[in-house]
Amino acid sequence: MKDNKTNRIINAVCRIFVGIVFIFSGFVKGVDPLGTSYKITEYMTNWSVGSLNFMWATPMATTLSMVLIIIEFTIGVMLITNSYRKITAWVLLLMMCFFTCTTFIDALTNKVDDCGCFGDAIKLTNWQTFWKNIILFVPTIVIFICRKWNIKRHFERETLIALIAIVGMLIFGIYNIKNEPCIDFRPWKVGNVMMPVDEENLEVKSFLTYKNNETGETMEFESKKMMEFIAADSTWTDHWSFVDSRVEDPYEIHADGFSMLGPDGDDYAKDIIGSAEYVLIGTIHDVNKIDAEGIRALQQTHEFCVAKGIDFILLTNALEEEMQAFLYANNLSEMAYYGADATAIKAMMRSNPGFLLLKNAKVLAKWPTRSADDIQQFPFELEY
Repeated sequence: MKDNKTNRIINAVCRIFVGIVFIFSGFVKGVDPLGTSYKITEYMTNWSVGSLNFMWATPMATTLSMVLIIIEFTIGVMLITNSYRKITAWVLLLMMCFFTCTTFIDALTNKVDDCGCFGDAIKLTNWQTFWKNIILFVPTIVIFICRKWNIKRHFERETLIALIAIVGMLIFGIYNIKNEPCIDFRPWKVGNVMMPVDEENLEVKSFLTYKNNETGETMEFESKKMMEFIAADSTWTDHWSFVDSRVEDPYEIHADGFSMLGPDGDDYAKDIIGSAEYVLIGTIHDVNKIDAEGIRALQQTHEFCVAKGIDFILLTNALEEEMQAFLYANNLSEMAYYGADATAIKAMMRSNPGFLLLKNAKVLAKWPTRSADDIQQFPFELEY
């Protein structure tokens, strides 16, 4: 491409477009660096090259998450401001080559069902992610070709912009690691109602899918209506063959695969989440990684809830023997606890432990370990 006015406009459009995508992607990951680290861990766990696997790098997942977030965000800022053009173009090209190849393999193998390129803000399928990268690759090539154009540089300005972007995202990411994500894109966001509790006359509906033996047409029928068809036409089942069935439960909790298993193996999630009383849930996704501050937070919160008459339960993925040993060792043996998948627990709270308050299935508040003392300041006497 020649260095002329038209091509400069094309280059500027490409830079701004890719820059906005990278800034947005880096920002939504920066909102929740731990979520990105979980996705990196998932890749390291599921991917391998021959006999070489990447399990050895999983302890560095959080660090790698922050490095990726800072690079992505900074590249976006550099593109928008047209700073460090050659270095930015090279890093951008290498990143796009890596991401495009990775997402293509992932789309073929489906080893990881979501790349997490936009955190929890936007979910894409593996093929959508791959084609997104193909689209981004076109302006990336333009940016790379135009990197050597003779444009006056301002070294001090470019350095200052880079430092602000790096330091700003570093501080932002660390804040969100130490606390909960400042913008919550997950189902258990404060204010969300996790299931209907007040509606009347809601019923569980079952649906049946049948295939027409003559035409091959498939149709889904509500089971009650299908019974009416059969009653009206006794030969109906001779022309239609059963294919599939599904159940639609209006009281299903709005978090995929969420359950709270009691010692008897039954799921108490709907009863607990839909309780008309306050329920404070302490989440523990790794009982072996709770430090002294976390133990103190659990103990003080338990004492406060006992004094106030507030239901306080634990949700953990630990084995029964492991959890019993932890509770007895830390004077928490009276606490009730339920089992859940670690991924489901992390979706509720990133902090380990974390605290989530509900009433009538509505998420009223969330506190990480470092803010556990604030639980005692919550206005429990008010109606929600």
